[in-house]
Amino acid sequence: MTTERQLSNHTLAIIGFGKMGKIRKGILDSTPGCSVKWVCDTIPQEGSFRFTTNSDEIFSDKEVDTVFLCTPNHLNKQLIVKGLNSKKHIFCEKPIGISTAEVREVMDAERRNPGYKMMAGFNHRKHEAVKLAKESADSGQFGKILWMRGRYGKSYGPDFFHSWRAQKRYAGGGILMDQGIHMLDLFLHFCGEFEEVKAICSALFWHLDIEDNVFAILRNSKGQVASLHSTMTQWRHLFSFEIFLERGYIVINGLITPSGTYGKEELSIAENRTSPPQAAWTEERRIAFSIDNSFQEEVEEFIQCIDSNSPITSGNSQDALKVMRLIEKIYAEG
Repeated sequence: MTTERQLSNHTLAIIGFGKMGKIRKGILDSTPGCSVKWVCDTIPQEGSFRFTTNSDEIFSDKEVDTVFLCTPNHLNKQLIVKGLNSKKHIFCEKPIGISTAEVREVMDAERRNPGYKMMAGFNHRKHEAVKLAKESADSGQFGKILWMRGRYGKSYGPDFFHSWRAQKRYAGGGILMDQGIHMLDLFLHFCGEFEEVKAICSALFWHLDIEDNVFAILRNSKGQVASLHSTMTQWRHLFSFEIFLERGYIVINGLITPSGTYGKEELSIAENRTSPPQAAWTEERRIAFSIDNSFQEEVEEFIQCIDSNSPITSGNSQDALKVMRLIEKIYAEG
């Protein structure tokens, strides 16, 4: 576990029992003090829980104190608001809304229901390579961040075209809303908000009403620049996050994911041995990671915040608003 917590008992429900719903249930089943009472989905499910197709049954159940939402994007905002108004703690897979207006509605619901927690699932922050990269960047050893480059891509199987993710009215967007949002969240995590955006969004291959590629250049008030390529025409799946600083670099290549298609997760760190303009590097340090506990750490942190009545500091509604503001700028430019 990420931290010791005072054990409390929680009766939980999961709405949406696809891939992510099943992942979250597996984690909750192994979390002390947590018991999943309900599962809600459009497709009947069997297991050691009550099943319903009507989420109102969950929100009206006074035994349930916490709800996990693993639902299509267009449903998230209304379910979060309904859950908070029903006096439930809510964990929602990203995004918590498909526009800044929807995110602000969630924030309004939080203000109306103080004491009830809402956390968004941005699990990439919890990957071991990302945590060590952040620690290294914040140490001051390498100076300030100059620029970042993020490349994140995959392809899709034939089932994708029949799913809600392939339709803008349900997904809110294409690859940027699905996968690129995680890279944008990392940019914000490392450098704060970006004010200037240049972008191109295209749909040249799949010919859907969502984008299949996004190329974006971002710059903040400190002059730091970030470059993003988010794509669903990456035939060999790829994750690459590069951070170059005044006196060194920090690079993550590969990512451990449930699909197992992004290669091994490896962090490379090096410090300048000499000064520019002909800078040389000390020996590069490489650290490989073999286990992904990011989903588990999110759940444990969320439950810990509930038990201790502490604020959500990672994946809160402010984080969600910042990334959605950036997404809207990219779509407006592209």
